[in-house]
Amino acid sequence: MARVCTICGKGPSTGNRVSHANNKTKRRWLPNLQTVRILDEAGERRRVRVCTSCISAGKVKKAPAVKPVAPPS
Repeated sequence: MARVCTICGKGPSTGNRVSHANNKTKRRWLPNLQTVRILDEAGERRRVRVCTSCISAGKVKKAPAVKPVAPPS
């Protein structure tokens, strides 16, 4: 599973790790992805990986919690 937000497409970005001696090596910044249950366009519940900026911006409609059914007595 790729580290990509399903809503906005945000993925890892790259840059340099710079030491005190100004040595440069490659590094990656990973997006803050969370697995959430959402309601898709068809009304189905599914799990997707979404970045926290999309969650806080309200771009995701979270699925309501399903309450367990009590056994008949």
